[in-house]
Amino acid sequence: MSLDLAACLRDVDSVKPALILAPGPRESIEDAAATRDRLLVTVYRNVQGNLASYRFEDGSWRASPVKLPKNASMHIAASSNREDHAFIDVAGFLDPNTLWLVEAEAGGAAPVKSLPARFDASGDVVEQFEATSQDGTHVPYFVIRPASLRADGSAPTLLYGYGGFQVSLTPSYLGAAGRLWLEKGGVYVVANIRGGGEFGPEWHQAALKSGRRHAFEDFIAVAEDLIRRDITSPRRLGIMGGSNGGLLMGVMLTQRPDLFHAIVIQVPLLDMLRYHKLLAGASWIAEYGDPTFPMRRCS
Repeated sequence: MSLDLAACLRDVDSVKPALILAPGPRESIEDAAATRDRLLVTVYRNVQGNLASYRFEDGSWRASPVKLPKNASMHIAASSNREDHAFIDVAGFLDPNTLWLVEAEAGGAAPVKSLPARFDASGDVVEQFEATSQDGTHVPYFVIRPASLRADGSAPTLLYGYGGFQVSLTPSYLGAAGRLWLEKGGVYVVANIRGGGEFGPEWHQAALKSGRRHAFEDFIAVAEDLIRRDITSPRRLGIMGGSNGGLLMGVMLTQRPDLFHAIVIQVPLLDMLRYHKLLAGASWIAEYGDPTFPMRRCS
């Protein structure tokens, strides 16, 4: 929202705020910064970064999209209210962090400097699909794979997930995974399950406490969708996650061992009966609930 400063100084009670941007159910606002004549806003739409340049004209805000790479994360690195330039940090699964110079007034952008590539990504592509969870929720996920992949279920595939604490798994450069996995012909998958912050607070709150099962069901749905698309098969599918993601891996091991052939459980949170007494566990009660009080099932 925006307010007219001069009008506020005259009579604050009569001021009506002007809407700049209200994110939809599959959007989240990352950050905003003012230049001399424009307002730059980065927004994630279906977990893909977008940049828009806003100008206030005739009593309303008008947006102009800025063309930047797709399937990428974006962050406003630097701006100044003295000129209409800004630096945007852009990174994708196959593209290292690159600093782009944006001409806010003209709407143009050009890369200025990039971190070095850590692996050969010339033969790889990025795709985004959606799986349908048990309650009908559409769960997006990214597939990073060789362009020459045959859809016969034989691809060795590593599926990563977290699903907690409003942590968003937005696109990020796969430096180590690219060298050790993608270059060897493997497929890498990132699941944007509930519990994260990809679509704002509601996406996170859907997996809180007794709703935690939704994160587990979402992850299973992504795995089953990969198999349905013949990208991989249970014999070729491995999964990985740490901390809260380690809890996710533990649940997959006990609930659906038939679905996976390898499970990497990193620094897991597994003792859900005593976690609130260990280390910083008491601060996680808002996420998981208090084990001291048994949950009562409601019919």
